[in-house]
Amino acid sequence: MDLGVRWKLHGDGKSPAPGAVVRPDERLTWPRTVGLGAQHVVAMFGASFVAPVLMGLDPNLAIMMSGVATVIFLLATRGRVPSYLGCSLSFVGVAAVIRADGGSSATVTGAILVVGVVLFLVGLAVQKFGARIIHAAMPPIVTGAVVMLIGFNLAPVTATTYWPQDQWTALLVMLFTGLAVVCLRGFWSRIAIFLGLVFGYLISWIFDLTLGKIHSADAGGKVTDHWRLDLSGVSKADWIGLPTFHGPTFQWSAILVALPVVIALVAENAGHVKAVGEMTGDSLDDKLGTAISADGIASVLSTAVGGPPNTTYSENIGVMAATRVYSTAAYWAAACFALLFGVCPKFGAVVAAIPGGVLGGITVILYGMIGLLGAQIWLHGKVDLRNPLNLVPAAAGIIIGVGNVTMKFTDTFSLSGIALGTLVVITGYHALRAFAPAHLKTQQPLLDEGTSSYDKPADGPGWP
Repeated sequence: MDLGVRWKLHGDGKSPAPGAVVRPDERLTWPRTVGLGAQHVVAMFGASFVAPVLMGLDPNLAIMMSGVATVIFLLATRGRVPSYLGCSLSFVGVAAVIRADGGSSATVTGAILVVGVVLFLVGLAVQKFGARIIHAAMPPIVTGAVVMLIGFNLAPVTATTYWPQDQWTALLVMLFTGLAVVCLRGFWSRIAIFLGLVFGYLISWIFDLTLGKIHSADAGGKVTDHWRLDLSGVSKADWIGLPTFHGPTFQWSAILVALPVVIALVAENAGHVKAVGEMTGDSLDDKLGTAISADGIASVLSTAVGGPPNTTYSENIGVMAATRVYSTAAYWAAACFALLFGVCPKFGAVVAAIPGGVLGGITVILYGMIGLLGAQIWLHGKVDLRNPLNLVPAAAGIIIGVGNVTMKFTDTFSLSGIALGTLVVITGYHALRAFAPAHLKTQQPLLDEGTSSYDKPADGPGWP
């Protein structure tokens, strides 16, 4: 069985010719391959350790399980889809909602584990019936609206939790990160969030030295005098040790909040597979279902031991685009690096010491960017918001999601925020489409650009 772990040496293994592409089944010399793996780790590092911190999970375990998830993904796709699986930011809002309702870390990971199972089943369905079923059930208007309400639902977390801890540090970090995202080029722009965190650490340290303690809410919400940057836990942490594991618990209310994120994960995987296929010149449509299932299995395994969910990382696509090296050997090297980071508690202590004000500045941009990805999906899918069939369900769902509107069905069961907003968008769109006049249904394409091969089955009318 070919597991995609055999690579041919590209040329002399040193410097590819100008314009040459190192394909997934090729590699450079091992020292160069290891160096590329380290670069992939740096690219994923920023988001992959910020996400578990925002979700209240162990960052050491998150990094370790991202390495395990990447190995699973590479084996499942037989080395044809070069990708790194890092901690998904799509669940940050879900975790915040679950914790606000009294849920623990086990409740968070239990709800996300169920999402991983559903994602795995979606992947199996795509393998059997083709990608057109995804686009028929979740056209761009639906996908974009759900991604948008997931991102913007996070706004109160920044406004009430992180920003008030140190507003001036938050403002400076926001400005620096914005400049880094816009003004830096190439690889550096891909790690702008990470650079913003480093800048925030330095600013907090300087403010502590020059201004002393700050009187504000601490991480627990208690207003007191405290240091912005407290590194006391770093000196106490061991260099080598296993992260903290815990099992999941399952609550229906938490599961219903988390389930809508399946839509975002499917969109992320589809976009990643399509982008890699275009860059390598190798049609990967037949691997879409496998990629989705592999992501689901990896997330199930991670959350089963107390880690966060994983998803394909666009940051690493940027590294491949810049280097034109698509070798999966580099991703194996990156996965090994991640496993090593996972068994270093001192690294986790450094991450846990991130000041709240720094997170405030980062999340203002990060959460907004997540929400605006929904708008980008609309633009890419040429969604016409003048069409009431598109406008009405999206408008209603987004306001419900962002405003955290609640529908109480019984004393023990209710739907609110992300879950209710997603339900309104999906059911609202398809219900209205069933009754809408014919002229409102003619907007095309229902499939996004790059999957045009599914517009019409070979022996039948257009889908749907």
